[in-house]
Amino acid sequence: MDQVHEIEQVEEKQAPSDKITEQRLPMTYTEFLESFDESTHAEWANGEAIVFMPPTIRHQDLVTFLVALLATFVKAFDLGKVLAAPCEMRLETTGTSREPDILFVAEANRGRISEKRIDGPADLVIEIISNESVARDRGDKFYEYQANGVREYWIIDPRPTSTRADFWVLDEDGRYRPVPIEPDGIYRSTILPNFKLNVNSLLADELPDPLKALADMVGIEPLLRVMGHDQ
Repeated sequence: MDQVHEIEQVEEKQAPSDKITEQRLPMTYTEFLESFDESTHAEWANGEAIVFMPPTIRHQDLVTFLVALLATFVKAFDLGKVLAAPCEMRLETTGTSREPDILFVAEANRGRISEKRIDGPADLVIEIISNESVARDRGDKFYEYQANGVREYWIIDPRPTSTRADFWVLDEDGRYRPVPIEPDGIYRSTILPNFKLNVNSLLADELPDPLKALADMVGIEPLLRVMGHDQ
């Protein structure tokens, strides 16, 4: 086990909650496919369907911001496709079915996207932590994504007492290594060329406008091209 990640797992405790945020139902993967459609945010792992309740407003705000930022960036440079939950990602190596909050599939791997799911790993996965998902996102999914070849994994924790962002990339041995945030608060993606995420702004109480953030990152011309105003 990666020592840095092992320390984080020991230090990170599952926060108590008086609100039911998920249901676990024993069933086979075939029963899972028959029981839930694309409108339900649910995953399948270890012989159980995990059905999630509606997320918090903060969670939704982060997903909306990141999807807008990433999707526009990816479209501007023809890099692939950005998707958000509920969208099934079937992982063959571990035999699990996950629905990450946000995922990116590179253009070279677009063939993994079928009408109903992604068959195989996305190139980038983003999970936004809630009280009930700490162990799953930092433990179960961390090792599943590593084993199945998800090349880059972001874990965003917006909880007031635990606010942080962690970034991991696969090394040459197929193991995740942590990527540090730069002193000015910028994270530079390894699989999205020239994509720079301002982590301080991401974790601030008020999220920035995604279009302004993108214009600051790449300039106005790519943004206008995506919006159909390129002269």
